[in-house]
Amino acid sequence: MGMTDMRTRLKRLLPIFWTFCRIAPITFGGGYAMIPVLEREAVHKRRWIRQEDVADVLAVSQTIPGAVALNAASFVGYRVAGVAGAVTAVLGMMLPTFLIVIALAALLLAYQDNVKVAAALQGMKPAVIAMIVFAGYRMARTAIVDKATIAVALIAAFLLLQTSLSPIMIIVIGATAGIAIGGWKHKRGVETAPVIRYTDPDYFIGDGI
Repeated sequence: MGMTDMRTRLKRLLPIFWTFCRIAPITFGGGYAMIPVLEREAVHKRRWIRQEDVADVLAVSQTIPGAVALNAASFVGYRVAGVAGAVTAVLGMMLPTFLIVIALAALLLAYQDNVKVAAALQGMKPAVIAMIVFAGYRMARTAIVDKATIAVALIAAFLLLQTSLSPIMIIVIGATAGIAIGGWKHKRGVETAPVIRYTDPDYFIGDGI
């Protein structure tokens, strides 16, 4: 690999690494809490993915093993720069968190009985809930588009609250319902939402990174 190719690759990978390095330390609460920040960085600022893709990223990240935040990072990274981009995004997510956890572990062992430390941790919890609710609201604007999707969302919420089914099973049920509803609409000539294929040339809308 020549120096020119190396510079070109670094030019593509460094923004990915830096973006997820900045996302990781401010997403208290895990993968769901990172959605508003990921949306701001990957959709509005970098334009790596579209607004409607955020729900897809979360769905894919939830249905495969591993932490949602890391799965989402690898999905976006792969979307931008292939396997190297996925690895870079995951490293960007892991490095700050790893260093912060090591530092906090040492501090908590030293100050675990401090009243102010306990109060600060207690205050973070409602803030995380607010971030998750906000992320759900923003996702609902693109995911719930008609009566069928409203029905699927309500049924999924009922199953989550009233049964012991795992979230993965709920997503599988939702996907099955989507296939069935889409087939029914197609047979009757009902207009459905356009399908965005990841192989379409115009799917990538990044800013040259």
